[in-house]
Amino acid sequence: MAAVTFEEAAAVASSIPTFEEVFPVLIRDAYRVAYRLLGDRTEAEDVAQEACARTYSRWGSVRDHAEPWCVRVASNLALDILRARTRAFKRNERLKANETIATPALDDRLDLYAALERLPRRQRETVVLRYLGDLSEAQTADLIGISVGSVKTHASRGLAALKEVITR
Repeated sequence: MAAVTFEEAAAVASSIPTFEEVFPVLIRDAYRVAYRLLGDRTEAEDVAQEACARTYSRWGSVRDHAEPWCVRVASNLALDILRARTRAFKRNERLKANETIATPALDDRLDLYAALERLPRRQRETVVLRYLGDLSEAQTADLIGISVGSVKTHASRGLAALKEVITR
C-alpha cells in the first residue's frame, strides 16, 4: 500500500467545503422553503438562521449532505410554527366565533398544512422536500434514505391525495 503524501492529503482536505463556503447556499435554500411554508419574511428568516445554526453545530456529520439536511431542518421548523399557528387559530376561532380572524393567504396555508398532515409520513416528507424544499428527486431520496423510484411513487401518491383533499 502506497503512503499518502502531505500534498495529497492537503489536496483532499482543501476539496471539502467549509461551512463558511456553503453558508450562502444554505441560508438561501432554508429561507426559500420556510417562506413558502410560512408566507412571512421575518419568521422565514428566523427559521433559516436556526436551520443554519443547527447545520453548523452538526457540521462534522452533515457536511457531505448539508444542503438537503438544512432544508429538511428548515421545513420541520416551519411546520412546527404552522402547527402552533393552527392550534392558536383554532383556539381563537372558538373564542371569537363571530369575528373574521384569518386572511385568505393564511387560510390557504392552514388548509395546505392540514392537508399535508393527513398524508402518511413518507408522502408528507417527500412532498415537502421535493416541492416546497425544491430538492431534486436524488437529493430527496438521499436525505430520506429511500430510492429515487420510491421518491417518485411517494410524490405522485402524495400529490394525488393532496389534490383530493383540497378539491373536496
